[in-house]
Amino acid sequence: MTFLFNSDAARGAIFREIFARELPDLEFRHSSESVEPDKVRYLLTWAAPDDLLRYRNLDVLFSIGAGVDQFRSGSVPDHVKLVRMVEDGIIGMMQEYVVLGVLALHRDMLAYREQQKGHRWHELPTPQATQRRVGFLGLGTLAQAAIEPLKPFRFPLSGWSRSRKDIGGVACFHGDHQLADFLMQTDILVCLLPLTDETCGILNAKLFSSLPAGARLLHVGRGPQLDQTALIEALDSGGLAAAMLDVTDPEPLPEDHPLWSHPKVMITPHIASVTQPHTAAQSVIENIRRHRAGKNLIGLVDRTLGY
Repeated sequence: MTFLFNSDAARGAIFREIFARELPDLEFRHSSESVEPDKVRYLLTWAAPDDLLRYRNLDVLFSIGAGVDQFRSGSVPDHVKLVRMVEDGIIGMMQEYVVLGVLALHRDMLAYREQQKGHRWHELPTPQATQRRVGFLGLGTLAQAAIEPLKPFRFPLSGWSRSRKDIGGVACFHGDHQLADFLMQTDILVCLLPLTDETCGILNAKLFSSLPAGARLLHVGRGPQLDQTALIEALDSGGLAAAMLDVTDPEPLPEDHPLWSHPKVMITPHIASVTQPHTAAQSVIENIRRHRAGKNLIGLVDRTLGY
């Protein structure tokens, strides 16, 4: 029985060391060239390799990232369990980034950045956190984790998801029929939706017009969810006051794209949350143990939903 690690050598070395200690009975391979295909039961990768079908006895395919939208429809056989990465390193980094982004947008850091460029010293009016409503578009594992460290600031917190959720201290909305109600009471919108056919392009002109005037956007979902032209129009018209983007489409943006130099936009290169090899290895090992014991896997993807 073999575990095949299909990613970079640096992280692979860390995985190998931890697997040798925690699962010594499981053969670890970092190169597909040195593996017997029929022995591979577990595979960790970013996207499905072109020769995936040669692993006829594959049971579980682990994504090395928190999302699985990079796996093309039909690229993973139905009988193979597809598992997204759920590990403490990813969760901790996302918590840090969301708190950073929400506070930067709340305290007008983008506007002050522009003032500094012009050598201007001008105080902007800022409401108390209790008066700035923060709403999460998407209430999955990462969103729920990111909500927790915001609670001490006393922002009014809300969230929207496809299905009903019940989260302490959070006003929860669900379904298409409650999306408009959610948006109209959101001053800082945090997008943490998975990328699916339904969420592609969801951050569009209609959605922006449903937010209160002067709302702000923190986008940490996926690039194709954002209509970039609609965002620029909303920022230029004053409908939105600022946007902080960790994801774009494409990545990176073309050098001449107007978002690079827009005074109301901050862009970071998809670094909000990055898989950490030590904690990721432990997460994968825990799931392998659960699989061997016939238990439910953490992060198992529902193929009908796409996440």
